[in-house]
Amino acid sequence: MSKTELEGYRNKIRAELDRTVDFWVKHSHDQEYGGFFTCLGKDGTLYDDLKYVWLQGRQVWMYCRLYRTMDRFRTPEILQAAKAGGEFLLSHAWAPPMAGSRKCAFCVTRRGEAVKAQRSVFSECFYVLAMDELARVTGELQYQSEAVRVMDQIVHWVRVDPSGLGRPEMPGAVPLNAMAVPMMLLCLVDQLEEGRRELAEKYSELGQWCVHQILQHVQRDGTAILENVSKDGKELSGCQGRHQNPGHALEAGWFLLQYAVRHGDEGLKRTAIEKFMILPFHAGWDQQQGGLFYFQDVDGHCPTQLEWSMKLWWPHCEALIAFLMGYTETSDPRLLERFSQVYSYTFTHFPDSEHGEWFGYLNRDGKVELDFKGGPFKGFFHVPRCLYMCERLLDGLLGKPQAS
Repeated sequence: MSKTELEGYRNKIRAELDRTVDFWVKHSHDQEYGGFFTCLGKDGTLYDDLKYVWLQGRQVWMYCRLYRTMDRFRTPEILQAAKAGGEFLLSHAWAPPMAGSRKCAFCVTRRGEAVKAQRSVFSECFYVLAMDELARVTGELQYQSEAVRVMDQIVHWVRVDPSGLGRPEMPGAVPLNAMAVPMMLLCLVDQLEEGRRELAEKYSELGQWCVHQILQHVQRDGTAILENVSKDGKELSGCQGRHQNPGHALEAGWFLLQYAVRHGDEGLKRTAIEKFMILPFHAGWDQQQGGLFYFQDVDGHCPTQLEWSMKLWWPHCEALIAFLMGYTETSDPRLLERFSQVYSYTFTHFPDSEHGEWFGYLNRDGKVELDFKGGPFKGFFHVPRCLYMCERLLDGLLGKPQAS
């Protein structure tokens, strides 16, 4: 591929990132109570003022990362919004104690009263990302201390005692290793370790554990990535065991690749690319209509999830990052070809040329099924993270300065 073609990708991605940031800066800031609105219609109109804690954390992290690493986003407005979001999280993210334990809420009212909590660690995970990145931008140690405190609580829930999550053990439930959990913890390890030797040492064993847990999902003699396996790394029976999520596998791929590059592990680097990028892409790509399926069944049964055949924004974002990062690290032309294939589908289907940002939910034919730009699960994260990372990767390939 020529330098001109790479420049074309870079310029389009850069412009799309600017439009996406502009959409959220214009429509999502709650100037009265702090934090962010995420239930935004196609033109940015607010249709619900509930605030979802994991999306609050994601937006704080994304704003801080843009502010810290890209000169054009180093503006007082973005910094102030990030700080206001961080303070909203500190004041309102934590739900009242239940069963002797305290967790982050899943969503709160506009003013910050807890509405709902989930029996998982993901709200807390994005709270950690927000606090750590805010500490890096502001230099205020309280945010870093809070990030480490909650990180250690998450690790305790995951590896020692899950009872604090409020999830009672049922006699028929099989303990499992769901790939989303070690994936997310590996993401947190990468965040907390950056430039901090003491924390790198503290979480070194945790990073290794996460990698081991993720690799257990390579099943069927290396021919499939399964979303759920048993605690000892065996395939489970039934729909749960046959479940595949191509987007998660691709996201895990670039998490593993980052870890492998940082630790000089060539074997893990190959596994990340061959098993977690190329394999799930070929299994998950819709040969008739294009785009990545949301869910699949490894044996070809119809998945039980009603949305299985839809094309969602975030798996395509993860594929773009994965293949461009893989190409950057290996110069393997197969990976650049896959990036080009995903790019072509993504940029002709998801962006909204009229109002900015991306539609998130397409039907199998690639037509917009749900036209809102944000909701309980889609906020200011997967689209801008993808565009941000791809712009920086392309800058590296083109020999351009990173901070721009």
